[in-house]
Order: sequence, then C-alpha cells, then structure tokens
Amino acid sequence: MRKAITIDYEEYDDERALPAEDAALLQQARRCVANAYAPYSGFRVGAAVRLANGDTVCGSNQENAAFPSGLCAERVAVFAAGANHPGVPIAALAVAAQSADGQAADYPISPCGACRESLMEYERRYGQPIRVILQGARHKIVVFEGIERLLPFQFEADGIGAEGAEKVKKER
Repeated sequence: MRKAITIDYEEYDDERALPAEDAALLQQARRCVANAYAPYSGFRVGAAVRLANGDTVCGSNQENAAFPSGLCAERVAVFAAGANHPGVPIAALAVAAQSADGQAADYPISPCGACRESLMEYERRYGQPIRVILQGARHKIVVFEGIERLLPFQFEADGIGAEGAEKVKKER
C-alpha cells in the first residue's frame, strides 16, 4: 500500500512578515555565523535557540581536520542550551548560513539528520514542539512547528530496548 506524507509549514516573503521574536532570533542566527570555524568547507552556519524563559543561546558550526569530528551549528546551540540551562525547554531555533564566497546561502539551510534527531530528543524531553525558522538570501523564510515536520520517521528510544530508554520515558 502506497502512502504519502504531507508537511505543513509556514512561508514568509521576508523577515518583516515574521512575528517580532522570530525575526529577532533569525537576526541572532545571522550574527552567530561570524563565530563559525569552517576552514575546510568555507560553509559557515549560525544557529540561535530561544528558550522558553526568553534566554537565547547561540551556536556555530565547528569543523575539524579529523572529519567528521566537527559539529553542526544546530547541535552546538542545542547542547549548549541543555548544558547551561538545564530543565528549560527550547521554544525555537533559527538557522542562517553563508557560502564559501561569503554570501548568504541562497536557499534555506535545513538541519542535517543528526541535528534533527538531536532536536527531536529535546522535543520529547520537554514534551513541546520546537519552532524551526530557516531563511536563505533570495528565497522565502520557511517555518516548521516542530521537528516531526522535518523528520517524520524519527528514531524512537523504545527501539533500543535499553533500561535508560524506559527511565527517560517515565520522566516525561
């Protein structure tokens, strides 16, 4: 039996059409691009996370000559939020990128699979969706209400059958 998945998302023509707090978070993500360490690819990414308490945490991609030892901007921001603001849910994530020639990426850059899985863990942990805001230089802004929209068949902790997965499930 063939089935289809429909992905709901919001689309905005430009930053001025976004809710003010989303526009501010996107601006912060663009500022985070400057902190990227990307000497090998030249592809610089910044991510900004807005926490439920209103605090903002930034991250940028950090490459390493021993590829793939580096880390994406999204996970840097999310893990920094988890480490420095334990117990505070993530409300939103904005991502901005710059190509090797120093220009903003033309199309919205979406989180990689590993980042999506990490974001999904935080959604499950706190029981609330994370708003994801993505923008390229010449195209519309896209906003997803929750990581499930970007990762419909996510890895489930139940699948590992470990004692820790049961503990996490009970904590939710």
